[in-house]
Amino acid sequence: MEKDDKGRMPAGGIIPRGGTANEYSTGGWRKLRPVLDSARCTNCLICWVMCPDSAVISRDGKMIGFDMEHCKGCGVCAVECPDKVKAIKMEEEAD
Repeated sequence: MEKDDKGRMPAGGIIPRGGTANEYSTGGWRKLRPVLDSARCTNCLICWVMCPDSAVISRDGKMIGFDMEHCKGCGVCAVECPDKVKAIKMEEEAD
């Protein structure tokens, strides 16, 4: 439990601040992982917009990969990739 600025524990039943997935590695929950075919990708960034975990990495307006520490394998990126492109496919997570 996180202590306040004076080193005190918060009172029970109080949530001192909002949570964020950035503080936790949640990629271990994944059964499927996204795989990018960069030759097919048009960099429309729909995957980046739609990803509920902010796990799509883009730089300078281009899709460059996935943050596998936070990707939970939901497949939204693959579903939202335009039908004529389909640059993202979901594969079984390797052991």
